[in-house]
Amino acid sequence: MPMNDNMPAGHDRRDDDKWNVVLSDDFARGAALKEASAPARKRVWPWVAASAVLAAAAAFLLLRPASSSSDEAAAPESTASAPAPGVSPMTTAAARPVIPLTEAFPARVGDSTGAFTKLGTAMMKSCTEPDSVGPNLAAMIAESKGCVGEEIALYKDAQNNQFNLAVFTMKDPQDTVKLVTQLTMAFDDYEVAAQAPPPGSGLRTLPADSGMVQSFTGQGRAMVVGLAQWSDGRASDYQQLVDRLEPLLKKVSKNVARYESAH
Repeated sequence: MPMNDNMPAGHDRRDDDKWNVVLSDDFARGAALKEASAPARKRVWPWVAASAVLAAAAAFLLLRPASSSSDEAAAPESTASAPAPGVSPMTTAAARPVIPLTEAFPARVGDSTGAFTKLGTAMMKSCTEPDSVGPNLAAMIAESKGCVGEEIALYKDAQNNQFNLAVFTMKDPQDTVKLVTQLTMAFDDYEVAAQAPPPGSGLRTLPADSGMVQSFTGQGRAMVVGLAQWSDGRASDYQQLVDRLEPLLKKVSKNVARYESAH
């Protein structure tokens, strides 16, 4: 999620070890390289420049600009109604809370090739929002022992390439194993949506047929999903895009693993 720049028919045998799920602090990825076979789902981030913390109309989706001081503050709890089967919000008393947004997603992540800058984060209303997950993933979550919450973040690098991160915290770590395994093996299926950039971010809203790569890791109860797209949306140079995504996904995965091992 040697290779060439064209969409492969499948994964390289030399990369088979990447497809093994390891639930530990070690970075384990199932990277899949592919061009979207169907229009990728895009959900526009609602954004109001005058507000540091915004609640969506349903009062569930919390959007926070990364440049705001609110990024250091605790997000207010939502007053959710009874969750749908297989899904429960962050505030469900029966489950341990998800990792705090600021702990999961650093403001900046640096590596030898540059740095990633966070543009925004959000706590989703549920783990099966239609504009955030596809029907196959929604069905798997509904059949699980429950999902505590989904958190998302959008990053860019110095070249304005776009990187989406999503953390799904399940109630049972065995469900995480199943999700990561099934999603990794379905390398030609996008079940987690890329978020459109907010106005003023300096990023293009890429067309639905833009090239994309995706990777998955499992960390205790949590599945971490990384998506990456070139700034111009080109459907080529996939291995380079996977390599560019890796340090960001690795950092977020380690943050989640540390939180899961301590709670």
